[in-house]
Amino acid sequence: MDDPSPGVGAAAVPHPITAGLVLGVAVGVFGISFGVLAVAAGLSPAKVCAMSLLVFTGASQFAAVGVVGAGGSTATALASALLLGARNAAYGLTMSTILRGRLPTRLAASQLVIDESTAMATAQATPSDQRRAFWWTGLAVFVCWNLGTLLGALGGDAIGDPERFGLDAAFPAGFVALLVPHVRSFEGRVTAAIGVAVALLLVPVAPAGLPVLAASIAVLVGLRSPKGTEAAPGTAPTGEDLP
Repeated sequence: MDDPSPGVGAAAVPHPITAGLVLGVAVGVFGISFGVLAVAAGLSPAKVCAMSLLVFTGASQFAAVGVVGAGGSTATALASALLLGARNAAYGLTMSTILRGRLPTRLAASQLVIDESTAMATAQATPSDQRRAFWWTGLAVFVCWNLGTLLGALGGDAIGDPERFGLDAAFPAGFVALLVPHVRSFEGRVTAAIGVAVALLLVPVAPAGLPVLAASIAVLVGLRSPKGTEAAPGTAPTGEDLP
């Protein structure tokens, strides 16, 4: 018979509401950075805010703005954004077994299927807590991300050059923090090495944004899952994105 109490050394289950609210505020800080950088790249505040409201996937938004800011084409920017956002489809399949309801409810939930809401939901022990964690986290991140974007977009002109305050490094630093757990395994280190090598070879000769797309071929290493590494029940997936 399984013991429902956590064992010695087991990771604590995050509170379905409190943890989601705290995470939402943290993501809002990245939203400010996005607003500033997007305006600096040439987008109007209205376009920046519309992007956060409708796209609502931070990594894709940063990628698209980064490509445009570096002089890349619209097609390259769109391809980069779609590549990073494609994993949300897998999250949707995971959450489809947890979230039920009428079509309008499921349509609203689909906008909130992101790294943070999926991770918080799957970390819970009961279906009711999973649903609460998903909605509270998703809504908190949505509100804070869009408020942060608005503040950053409106304050972009007043701040001036984002490099003065290091805001241009905020998202790369966040990506590095998210990638650290993955390079602890041999497969992770191999994947990272291949991606870096491909990007470095193409940066001098390829258009802006294309090296990042080409480097994604390294993920093929992950298609072969090593035996005995299945995640334990209730383990949250590692986030790849801000929202």
